[in-house]
Amino acid sequence: MGVDTIEEFRIDIPQADLDDLRDRLARTRWPDQLPDVGWDYGIALDDVRELAEYWRTEYDWRVHERQLNSFPQFTTEIDGQRVHFLHVRSGVPGALPLIMTHGWPGSVVEFMEIIGPLTDPGAHGGDPGDAFDLVLPSIPGFGFSGPTRDRGWNVQRIARAWDELMGRLGYERYGAQGGDWGSSISRELGVLAPERVIGVHLNMLTPWVVDEPADLDEQDRLRIERLRVFRRTGSGYAAIQSTRPQSVGYGLVDSPAALCAWIMEKFQAWSDCDGDPGTVFSADEMLDNIMLYWLTGSGASAARLYWESYARRSSDPVPVPAGVSIFPREIYRPSRRWAEPLFTDLRYWNELGRGGHFAALEQPSLFIEEVRAAFRSFRQ
Repeated sequence: MGVDTIEEFRIDIPQADLDDLRDRLARTRWPDQLPDVGWDYGIALDDVRELAEYWRTEYDWRVHERQLNSFPQFTTEIDGQRVHFLHVRSGVPGALPLIMTHGWPGSVVEFMEIIGPLTDPGAHGGDPGDAFDLVLPSIPGFGFSGPTRDRGWNVQRIARAWDELMGRLGYERYGAQGGDWGSSISRELGVLAPERVIGVHLNMLTPWVVDEPADLDEQDRLRIERLRVFRRTGSGYAAIQSTRPQSVGYGLVDSPAALCAWIMEKFQAWSDCDGDPGTVFSADEMLDNIMLYWLTGSGASAARLYWESYARRSSDPVPVPAGVSIFPREIYRPSRRWAEPLFTDLRYWNELGRGGHFAALEQPSLFIEEVRAAFRSFRQ
């Protein structure tokens, strides 16, 4: 692949890799579990075994492979790193280019249900004036972008790569959208290229609360307490991946059961599922996402993003128009007044009644309307 070359890409996983996966699942050495503890010590053994058995005996990767291959996919090399992305152009004249970025433990799989409505709103009961050209990249180190090969792939470097990618695709002006790490990357894009980014929309916002205001209301107190509980009881994954990503990577790349448990736990903890991820996600939806880590051996390199980026994110206010959608079961739920210092022009803010961290997958219709509403204020 030459410099600036963009090549068509098609997923075609060798059958031997799928056979190896099933063999590994069949030979899993399961840990013990104390009686009647549920999820108190981490993801429950019975839940992992049930999903892993379905994965081994019934799940059909080829179905999802065909779905992904129904969208135009490409690869290119930026700053020495392979970048995989979906590029779905709208047929609507004047559609707004929009780069959407996933996070961990997500992937481009999260966006499958929203591609049609966002690129062709008229065909899905929407206003053609809300149409987007979508660019959906896999973060370096994730999925088919493959493992990173050198140090320094933090959110700032990824944002620079995304701006380069949009330029290669011929987009002089574009929007940015993201949740989780995609939120940090999208914010950095606004800081890095304000002359090119017309606005950013985020469905997760990490708060920086240095001093608690003296006039906290009850809702603010609940938000702060929830954040404290998360940091005390739910942030172990981040501590590990930001300090010892290589150590945890051996299990994530060698054992499909370990990878399944590591990711499935987050589907349960971070979604609006009342403790049961099966009420929100199908087994196939969870496994489609897990497969993008397993088939590409990217569990360790995806974890490295935490090492590279923790405590390295910019705190500069975003100088372009911004919108934020807060879903109730998101990890962080800052109030608008906490968020306003992070932006110079916060035009859109909405706190929704249902949904969680994987908003595009959990509540695609709500997510679509949030993206449309935010960018209407930016298009003007």
